[in-house]
Amino acid sequence: MTFEGQYLTYAEYQALGGSAIGEMPFNLLELEARRKIDIRTQNRLIDSEEIPEVVKVCMFKLINSIQSYCQATENISSNGNVASENTDGYSISYITPNQISDVVASKSVELEDIIKTYLLGYIYNGEHLMYVGVE
Repeated sequence: MTFEGQYLTYAEYQALGGSAIGEMPFNLLELEARRKIDIRTQNRLIDSEEIPEVVKVCMFKLINSIQSYCQATENISSNGNVASENTDGYSISYITPNQISDVVASKSVELEDIIKTYLLGYIYNGEHLMYVGVE
């Protein structure tokens, strides 16, 4: 499977200091991060020949954030939703559905904050990258 139109290549990811994931998982995370940016920018970058540096850094931050979220949810799944365990008195606490919802909501806010931090107010090809209003 080939991944075309990447905003950040695996080599660029590594050059920025990324090393926690292999190339194929990176490609999948890059696609997810790219879609999040495309949604917020009204697809303004899709046919771009050169992706601005600020977008590449934003992608790097998004990929790392999505990766950490994936690892956290994988740990929850592999632990059977166990939040804590005390073997002395043998008690187990489980993560509630509300706590899981809170994690998902906070991750969505975190991803949105990353996008806004890097792309809000950035002018690309004469217009604000995240502009969605009417002129």
